[in-house]
Amino acid sequence: MSTVMQTASPASTDPLIIDGLAYQSRLLVGTGKYRDLDQTRQAIEASGAQIITVAIRRTNIGQSSDEPNLLEVLPADRYTYLPNTAGCYSAAEAVRTCRLARELLDGHTLVKLEVLGDEKTLFPDIVQTLEAAATLIAEGFRVMVYTNDDPIIAKRLEDMGCVAVMPLAAPIGSGLGIRNPHNIQTIIENATVPILVDAGVGCASDAAIAMELGCDGVLMNTAIAGASNPLLMASAMKKAIEAGRESWLAGRIPKKRFASASSPVDGTFF
Repeated sequence: MSTVMQTASPASTDPLIIDGLAYQSRLLVGTGKYRDLDQTRQAIEASGAQIITVAIRRTNIGQSSDEPNLLEVLPADRYTYLPNTAGCYSAAEAVRTCRLARELLDGHTLVKLEVLGDEKTLFPDIVQTLEAAATLIAEGFRVMVYTNDDPIIAKRLEDMGCVAVMPLAAPIGSGLGIRNPHNIQTIIENATVPILVDAGVGCASDAAIAMELGCDGVLMNTAIAGASNPLLMASAMKKAIEAGRESWLAGRIPKKRFASASSPVDGTFF
């Protein structure tokens, strides 16, 4: 009688470590653009995400007592909230937003920093990002930072003290997928902090490719919230992240120009 060997899933033995905390899910999900708070809750649950991002300038987490509060449907004792500075176009604005988030979330210091350069591309303003990161780190914030796919800047942000670096795959909300995998791979190879692709993912295969490059995780919002069926896409993204990570851990075969027979001819009987 044959037996089947059972192995532990990679998630249980290979957690994502962010700022000293371990997470089983490597998918981080935004909370914006959904039809309503109930759909937000359902999509987050379907994704399996444990870290959720919140645009402080656009989402109520206590600023408005007479409006629905995200904390009521996604409790902070179940999820790690990652306040972000979406919509900020200067270092001063981003720093002020993070300070507000810390006040609203009872001293919470883990934040996602993004300082945008213009409204058309939503590319990061690197000069303002560096300035904001320096201020926030000096004030005790634990900064996960959105940046471009420049390996030099990514390393500089790490050296400053950012706890994770989050290069874009493509412009925010574009769904174009990873446009420059070679730069992303270089960033990963030079890093000692988690590298998470942020922005540009459009479908499950994009997420899997990011993980197969060796990324520690992927953050997305529009790819799920903007899908025709957000709950189904959230489930697809969860599976893609897991499959991509397993594929990277397994080690792919090298690429070759010519065929390599699946069934060797050495030792054949005739």
